[in-house]
Amino acid sequence: MGEQITYSISEAIESDVSDLELIYIEKHIFDIIRKLEGSEFLRAELFSYAARINALYMIMRAGSGHLGSSFSSLDIVSWLYLNVIKPSDRYYSSKGHDSPGLYAVHTALGILDFSNIHKLRRFGGLPGHPDIQTPGAFTNTGSLGMGVSKAKGFFIADKLKKRDNGKIYVLTGDGELQEGQFWESLNTISARNDDRLVIIIDHNKVQSDKLVSKVADLGDLEAKFRAFGLDVFRCDGHDLVAFDEMLNTNNGKPKVIIADTIKGKGISFMEHTSMESEFYKYHSGAPNKEEYSLAIKELLLQITRLSNQLNFQQFEVSKVEIEPLTISKTFKKLIPAYSDAIIELAQTYPDIVALDADLVLDTGLIPFKEKFPERFIECGIAEQDMVSQAGTIALGGGLPIVHSFACFLTTRPLEQIYNVSTERSKVIYVGSLAGVLPGGPGHSHQAIHDITYMSSMPKMTSIEPISENQAKEALEWAVKLNSNSTYIRLVSVPIEQCNEIDNLVLQEVGIGAVLTEGSDFTILTCGPILSVQLVKASEILKSKGINIKVIVTPWLNEINLKWLEEVIMDSKGLLVCENHSSKYGFSDFILSKIAETGICKVPNIFKLGVDGIPAYGRPEEVLSYHKLDALSLAEFVLEKVEKN
Repeated sequence: MGEQITYSISEAIESDVSDLELIYIEKHIFDIIRKLEGSEFLRAELFSYAARINALYMIMRAGSGHLGSSFSSLDIVSWLYLNVIKPSDRYYSSKGHDSPGLYAVHTALGILDFSNIHKLRRFGGLPGHPDIQTPGAFTNTGSLGMGVSKAKGFFIADKLKKRDNGKIYVLTGDGELQEGQFWESLNTISARNDDRLVIIIDHNKVQSDKLVSKVADLGDLEAKFRAFGLDVFRCDGHDLVAFDEMLNTNNGKPKVIIADTIKGKGISFMEHTSMESEFYKYHSGAPNKEEYSLAIKELLLQITRLSNQLNFQQFEVSKVEIEPLTISKTFKKLIPAYSDAIIELAQTYPDIVALDADLVLDTGLIPFKEKFPERFIECGIAEQDMVSQAGTIALGGGLPIVHSFACFLTTRPLEQIYNVSTERSKVIYVGSLAGVLPGGPGHSHQAIHDITYMSSMPKMTSIEPISENQAKEALEWAVKLNSNSTYIRLVSVPIEQCNEIDNLVLQEVGIGAVLTEGSDFTILTCGPILSVQLVKASEILKSKGINIKVIVTPWLNEINLKWLEEVIMDSKGLLVCENHSSKYGFSDFILSKIAETGICKVPNIFKLGVDGIPAYGRPEEVLSYHKLDALSLAEFVLEKVEKN
């Protein structure tokens, strides 16, 4: 893959693919392909390979994206859009990971403006996972297991509004079938007996990290679906003749087509059948330069073969040299620091058990898994099940540490987390990919409500480490000193090197640190993202003759009031800001404590955070949009100081 900044950290890292000439296929070539004489199946196959080139182009240009699942489903998606879907029909992918492939088809057909192929995961362009604001998207996806439930809702609304009875085609992943909601959604399907629903399983055998069968074997899928009263069909998902036959068989029931596909189909070394280790390399992220060149050669060979069969001699590609990505070469990494810490602690505390939700690469658990295989529990894409298991591991005397992306760990199993909290058992929750960054994947993967959720749980202490030292010490505190549960909020993106925060250590509960001194204005924040931005903002303001005090604390729902009073008492203005929603998070916690105690006599108090739905794009674009970058923060302070 591209430049690996740590393990994989697939969603958090943009690969450095600058100074590389990329190719893509212009829209008019797709228009010609659609009009070629000859086999409609060959036309669709040629179309899908041309779309693969554009999907790969988008991922390379973005530096991130999901390649494997885009390629496994592109034959299916191409056939549906070219030959099956009518204006009254709806199609969407429940998994959402295959959005680059879907966007490649949509831009080729004019559903999306073609210029969008240059804007994947960019502000104002195409989100990393489909969003309802994007033309051609009927519903938001990215959070797994919801697709069939959403289809049922569409059918109810259509009936109420007396709309045309179009079909709904829902594509799901096979790893996604581990989510409980998917199976809940099937319970009432047979009673409705509605043949307008077509569920297509992109059965590519691989989920985020490794083979589905090695994580949570799905068993006899055909028998399971038949038990719900569905018509069940199975075929090679790359054999369009067989797939079309399945689509056209109608017994008056909702239908499931299990399409056996190959993850990474079309590029031999990316196909999951070529896996050389237990981990699949091409689930997400961009290939490196050498891999890209090899991939393009293979795709062009397939296109030449198919073009010759269709007597198409004018196939052409466009070339562009992409602009360099702005990737800092000096950065700190919290996930590896955390990874070292859990191994060190596990050697001393034999009761530690690590649970993971199919994100072992991103959560830094590979070394733990290798060293303590009997104490590593891979739960698959089943967060509710994982948390409930952790609860009874704790009741049974173990010390469970639960891992997933913060956006999933603190939302889907929230009821289970509350249930475990009321049992008064000790569980440590570690949510990586926390906050508004990375912005590329889109809002389904941006955790900006987790502080609110987790800080409200009974006897739960929430911590966001700022430095590598604090990442280790936060886990040590949770294991050794805290008798109750802990939520550790881990930023996954690389943290730009900053002398003021690099050596910060964990102080006693509720106490933070002063990063810069100043008497003109005071800013209190949490976490590394805004700490770095505020240190930069202080330098900007210093050049204008304004000196600000920047204070940071890792404690998100605990505060030492005596310390807080000491560090803010002389402030002429106070801003509390956070890498989180501006409502009911860290800022409101701090401001409520100030209001309750009256410890702050500052006449001008403000707060900043993420308002509304978070923007997607590159880090600098997202922070700038939400006015949380250094320049915006400096301008905010300058305006307040000048006004007063």
